[in-house]
Amino acid sequence: MGRFHDTSEDNTEPGIDMSPLIDCVFILLIFFIVTTVFVEEPGVEIRKPDATLDVELEKNSIIVAISADNKIVYGGKEFGVSGVAARVRQLLARDDLPVIIQADELSDHGVFSDVWSAMKNAGARKISLSTLND
Repeated sequence: MGRFHDTSEDNTEPGIDMSPLIDCVFILLIFFIVTTVFVEEPGVEIRKPDATLDVELEKNSIIVAISADNKIVYGGKEFGVSGVAARVRQLLARDDLPVIIQADELSDHGVFSDVWSAMKNAGARKISLSTLND
């Protein structure tokens, strides 16, 4: 027993180092957050018409709304037909996304027709009408 005591006998149990596992989980979390697709809603309340033919619409798309008082809304902002067409043209230049028109059942057919034509002229290849069953 002298002045020094032997520390070679450590009574602690071996354990698993959790820090690499936590690092992997955080990296996966960041990966899934970055790759998540966010759908931008138009920002106006729309009463959709009912339809018998139902096709599943894509989640990553451009959504343009026509309200009951014939206002054209995209991203919570009101646009004219030419303004929303210019915005859609910008978005289509980055990625070839489908366009979904959410027209209120009380909106005028002429406004819907103008928006449809503007989307075609802006370069949209796939345009859909969102109905109640979507």
